[in-house]
Amino acid sequence: MDLLKTFGLFVITALAEIVGCYLPWLWLKQGAPAWLLLPAAASLALFAWLLTLHPTAAGRAYAAYGGVYIGVAIVWLMVVDKVQPTTTDWIGVGLCFAGMAVIMFGPRASA
Repeated sequence: MDLLKTFGLFVITALAEIVGCYLPWLWLKQGAPAWLLLPAAASLALFAWLLTLHPTAAGRAYAAYGGVYIGVAIVWLMVVDKVQPTTTDWIGVGLCFAGMAVIMFGPRASA
C-alpha cells in the first residue's frame, strides 16, 4: 500500500474513532439526545473494522495510527470545537507524523 493510501486510511480510521467518541461526549456533557449513542456505536464498529485493513502487523498499525489520530484530533479541535491550535500543538503533530513514518516505513529485517 503506498504512502498516500496508507495515510488516507489512517485519517478515515481516526475520524471514525473521533465521531464514535464525540457523540457520547455530546450526550454526557452537552445534553444531546441519547439516540446519538447508536451512530456512535456504529462509528466505533467501523473504526475497529478499518483497523483490520491496515497493511502491517496489528501492533505496528496501532502505534503508527496513534500519530495520525493526534493530527486529526487537532484538526477536529479547530474545525468542530472552533479552538485555534497553538504552535506547540502543530509541532507536536509534526513529531507524531515523523514517528508514524518511522514506524510504518522504516526498514524491516528479512525473515
